Amino acid sequence: MSVKFSGGKNIAMKVPPNQYEQTVAFYRDILGLEEIGGPSGEAVGFKFGANNLWIDKVSAMSQAELWLEIVTDDTKKAAEVLDEAGVARCDEIEDLGKDFDGYWISSPASIIHLVDAKDGSWE
Repeated sequence: MSVKFSGGKNIAMKVPPNQYEQTVAFYRDILGLEEIGGPSGEAVGFKFGANNLWIDKVSAMSQAELWLEIVTDDTKKAAEVLDEAGVARCDEIEDLGKDFDGYWISSPASIIHLVDAKDGSWE
């Protein structure tokens, strides 16, 4: 079974509420990165070279984490390939909604990855 994976354009930095405002200010005010909107009031995006850096305020976090996006041409086949390789699914980590074509996995180093359809990726 063949499926194509590639790095997505989006990087998510999940930060606890007590670090959120200072983190946003660092990227916006100190580094001067271009702010791009977000899907909700709990996330701010910045142009980060060829990528987008999304900073999300997450109340359940005790320390910041980076989450990466992997895009694929077929999420169902990708799920089968990942399952056969023993890659851990962790969909409970954040609800993507029933209509979203994607899911969460964890790398062996415990880095969270969003696997989603290339055409559904936030640009």
